[in-house]
Amino acid sequence: MSGMTEVSSLTGRLLVATPALADPNFDRAVVLLLDHDEEGSLGVVLNRPTPVDVGDILEGWGDLAVEPGVVFQGGPVSLDSALGVAVVPGGAAGEGAPLGWRRVHGAIGLVDLEAPPELLASALGSLRIFAGYAGWGPGQLEDELVDGAWYVVESEPGDVSCPLPERLWREVLRRQRNELAMVATYPDDPSLN
Repeated sequence: MSGMTEVSSLTGRLLVATPALADPNFDRAVVLLLDHDEEGSLGVVLNRPTPVDVGDILEGWGDLAVEPGVVFQGGPVSLDSALGVAVVPGGAAGEGAPLGWRRVHGAIGLVDLEAPPELLASALGSLRIFAGYAGWGPGQLEDELVDGAWYVVESEPGDVSCPLPERLWREVLRRQRNELAMVATYPDDPSLN
């Protein structure tokens, strides 16, 4: 049974694409894992903003979304569905979660976008809307980890609302206390070196 605890422990962590990861969907991607167990994994890419304003597709939620107030491409699966990821300050302390918000990890949780936005407005520290998600079947992510496709690091609540998503990959790597901090300096095109 020890394998089970190992698998479930990645929920709430970040997957940071390694320079070795060849899939263009995930080039320099930072993925927040929202669910990870023996049945597979689901996450959203935190650093792929689209030009679409949140208010254009989800009435009432645009004002609550943090800068840049656009929809992010959460991954290649179900691009026509929206996921709301929100940080609720104090949510980690175990106080009653606001209606319409389900804790994923610490202060980070999923928002029920069917709920009236005003129900949540006062509780939300930051909200980001994602179109689509990244999904892995049973054991698939583990195989990719063995292949060296991803670094697994701790998430911080601020990662969800990073105002400059194009810098998130380097920022997350730079704050690591090990050799990963060096990877942050990896050139965009290694062939130029």
